[in-house]
Amino acid sequence: MSSETDNPIAQASAVPYRRRGTRLEFCLITSISKGHWGFPKGIIDPGETAVQTALKEAEEEAGLYGEIEGEPLGEYEYRKWGTVLVVTGLLMRVAEEAEHWDEADVRRRLWCPPDEARANICRPEVRELLDAALERIESQRP
Repeated sequence: MSSETDNPIAQASAVPYRRRGTRLEFCLITSISKGHWGFPKGIIDPGETAVQTALKEAEEEAGLYGEIEGEPLGEYEYRKWGTVLVVTGLLMRVAEEAEHWDEADVRRRLWCPPDEARANICRPEVRELLDAALERIESQRP
């Protein structure tokens, strides 16, 4: 007998950030169903990579364009639709943001400093991705 964790659904999440002078900011978006703050994410479609999915979801859900930096920040699992989803988090340096984007009518977008982002994120696993992103960004500073 197989369990639901035998075939988890793979997702990818962008952890978008930018610098405004010396200020580091992360971009959060609201979920459609409950309005909770988190990062753009979606199912990795057949033939797509985690990087491609993360960039696509950042564009569709938040109107963000940029590039993925380095290896994945980490993974977490959650349950939805009666199954397990495994999310791979990827650090995204944002180069540009659209004024209007695909899901602007169903999601809000918020740029905020790390402490505010941490306070707004309700899922501990998503806060762990934020912490990993901060650690990586700080380790890259000269």
